[in-house]
Amino acid sequence: MSTLFLPVSGFLGAGKTTTLIAAAKLLEARGRRVAIVTNDQGADLVDTRLARSDASVVGEVTGGCFCCRFEDLLDVTRTLVDGEGVDTVLAEAVGSCTDLQATVVRPLRAYYGDRFTAPVLTTVVEPDRLTALSASLPMRDTGSDLSYLFAKQLEEADVIAVNKTDLLDRAETTAVLAALRASHPSATVLACSAMTGHGMAELVRHWTGGGAYPARDLDVDYTRYASAEAGLAWLNRTLTLSAPDGFDPAAWADAVLRALSESAHRRGWLVGHVKIALDSAAGLTKLSLTAAGAAPVAATSPVAAVAEAAVTVNARVACDPEELDDSVDAAVREAAERISAVVRDSGAAAAFKPGYPRPTHRLPA
Repeated sequence: MSTLFLPVSGFLGAGKTTTLIAAAKLLEARGRRVAIVTNDQGADLVDTRLARSDASVVGEVTGGCFCCRFEDLLDVTRTLVDGEGVDTVLAEAVGSCTDLQATVVRPLRAYYGDRFTAPVLTTVVEPDRLTALSASLPMRDTGSDLSYLFAKQLEEADVIAVNKTDLLDRAETTAVLAALRASHPSATVLACSAMTGHGMAELVRHWTGGGAYPARDLDVDYTRYASAEAGLAWLNRTLTLSAPDGFDPAAWADAVLRALSESAHRRGWLVGHVKIALDSAAGLTKLSLTAAGAAPVAATSPVAAVAEAAVTVNARVACDPEELDDSVDAAVREAAERISAVVRDSGAAAAFKPGYPRPTHRLPA
C-alpha cells in the first residue's frame, strides 16, 4: 500500500509543528499510523522535542532544507515506514524553504510514486506575518527578499491554511480569507486554529479527500531566495540550567524571550522566531517568540518547579550572527542570575547564515 506523504511549508513562526501535531491526532483517531518529520538548517530542534512529547513517531532532517537534503528525507521516511509501520508522513519543511513542488513533491511522485502518494502541498500562514510581509502580495518585483520568499511559499501552495484564527474576530478572519482567495485563486484557502482545533478536521479532509490540484511551475529567483535565507542569523544552542533552590521553567524561558524581544525591537531586527524548550523531570516546557516587541507564547502547560533542566534554544533573527550570539548569551545569563542558577553551555556551534540553496532535483510541471 502506498504511504501518504503530506508536505507542509510556511514561514517561521506560523505554527506548523503545532498544526501537524493536531492533525496527527485526528488522523490517528481515524486509524492511521502517523509520523511527523521536522526539518532545519541546523541540529538540536525545539520542534522535534515538542513533536516527540505529543506524537508517537517522529523523525528529523537537519543540515539543510528538504529540497537540498532530498535523499536524507527519503531515507528518514523509508525508515519510519519500514521500521515503525507508518502509513502517513507529515513533513514540515524549514520555515525559510520554498519551491517544494519542483524539488520535493514532483521528484517523489516521479521517482518513488510506487511507494509514496503526495497529493497536496500545504502552506501554513499566520495573520500577523501575512500583514508584516505582504509587500510582495500580489506578486511584484518590489519588496524585501523575505517578502519575496514568503510570497513564493503562498504562490505554490495547493492549500493555504490560515492558522491562529482564534486570535482574530469573525470580521478579521473573513477579510484575511477573502484577500488570500482573491490573490491565490488556484489554492484552497481555509481558516484553522491548531491551539483550539477549529478547522483542523476540514484541513485533514483536504489532505485525505483525493482532490486534484492543477500542476504549475513556480518562477523562483534563486538569488533572491538565497538572499532571503541569508538575511537571517540562525542559532541552535543547548544548555543545562540548574538551581539548587529550584525554578519555574516557564518563568525562566519567558524572561529570556522578553529580553530578546525588547532587544530586537530596540535594534529594529525582524524576528523569524525564537523558541525555547526545557526538558526536566516535570516534563517539557516550550515557549516561543514570533515578533520583535511581542510577548512570548507558551505551547505547553505549566509544570512544577525543578532543580535542573536541559535547555534548547532555536533563534532565527534578521541580524548578524555575532549579534545574535551576544544577545542570546546576555538574555540567558541575566535570566539565570535572577534565580541564582548555573548555566552550562554545550559548546555547540555559533550562530550562522544559511548557504545558497542547491536542490537535489528540480522538475518542471
